[in-house]
Amino acid sequence: MKKTLGPKAILYPAPVVIIGSYGPDGRPNVMTASWVGICCSTPPCVSVSFRPERLSYENILHRKAFTISIPSEKHAVEADYFGMVSGKKQSKLEITGLKAVKGERVDAPYVAEFPVVLECRLRAANPLGCHVQFLGEIMDCKAETSVLDARGLPDMEKVRPLIYVPESGAYYGVGPRIGKAYSLGKKYFPSEEKPE
Repeated sequence: MKKTLGPKAILYPAPVVIIGSYGPDGRPNVMTASWVGICCSTPPCVSVSFRPERLSYENILHRKAFTISIPSEKHAVEADYFGMVSGKKQSKLEITGLKAVKGERVDAPYVAEFPVVLECRLRAANPLGCHVQFLGEIMDCKAETSVLDARGLPDMEKVRPLIYVPESGAYYGVGPRIGKAYSLGKKYFPSEEKPE
């Protein structure tokens, strides 16, 4: 039996990412976000939602660009801190000792120590309520060679990204691989049929 919980933002797990942006003065800023996800394949696009009072909101609108750095489990403390304080008051990168790197394809910084980075150009800003959803076209992806698989793509078990459960306010790691997508479900196809 299921119990009604009412309307809640509990689609989980949510990825933990770090949004990088430059202020009008050129100072790098980072913030943690979890309201983020891929929203288009061609062109590759991502959506991320912010409250308008965030410094990142102003920065992205001004520069029309942002980055998404994916931290590994070993940087959980820094990722949490980046979401606890405002860049209006503190230079978060300086305090943590992490390094900002200027994006090659967009006017935004990323975190050098994090294994995977998406460089995004702002395509649209959609007011939704208490958040504004930014749509960013992914102009480039970067990954440390140490986290790549045999195909040259990020390997989840090497990246070891953080995930967030909104209702409990807790971070988790990613568990072991369960199986291959578009393969597990073949069990339900008659042997003479193949999925399209």
